[in-house]
Amino acid sequence: MGRKLRITTGVAGAIVVALGLAQALLPRIAAGRIRDRVGRYGTVKSVSVEAWPAVELLWGSADSVKVRARSLKVSPGETAKLLWEARGVNDMEMTVDRAEEGPLRLSDVSFSKRGSALSAQARVTDADVRAALPEGFDVQLVKSEGGKVEVRASGGLFGVGASVDAVAGASEGKLVARPTGLLLAGLQLTLFSDPHVYVEGVGASAVGGAGGALS
Repeated sequence: MGRKLRITTGVAGAIVVALGLAQALLPRIAAGRIRDRVGRYGTVKSVSVEAWPAVELLWGSADSVKVRARSLKVSPGETAKLLWEARGVNDMEMTVDRAEEGPLRLSDVSFSKRGSALSAQARVTDADVRAALPEGFDVQLVKSEGGKVEVRASGGLFGVGASVDAVAGASEGKLVARPTGLLLAGLQLTLFSDPHVYVEGVGASAVGGAGGALS
């Protein structure tokens, strides 16, 4: 009886030690893997991971992840891929000092995830917007409300050479733009679409005299 008790106690002690080591080591290992994944697209400053119990990391789950990056260069598809890889994270915060999303340069970029809800925000200058557009093309912010952004575009949007007002907003999980004039009401331009990201709204605001904020 005494030997059986000692064996049981020994096994329980080994389990406690193993769980303690997992709690100490697994978040560090997970942080290293995240650093490597994000680091493929730029320079990462820090990554922290929290999970309780830490063994949930073995199944791709985590309570919270924080990523700080200095600079990233990604395509919209690569951004969607990174977000999909974080689907098992309950709370996520990611900030980037400077980023290139396709041809568009951004600064003060932030992503946050709470459960399955995602939000993003960034700053962009008028000069960066012009640099990302084809030569002779221009876009000016008119207003933003109700999850939609209205802009005035010139230079050939929807095949029209004159200035055209258009509204960008969510449609069936996609980010699309539609002209507001009656003659072009049936046209639509898809700006972003990914099966793993369901867009619910977009917003923009002018900040100072040389740029604006997107969300």
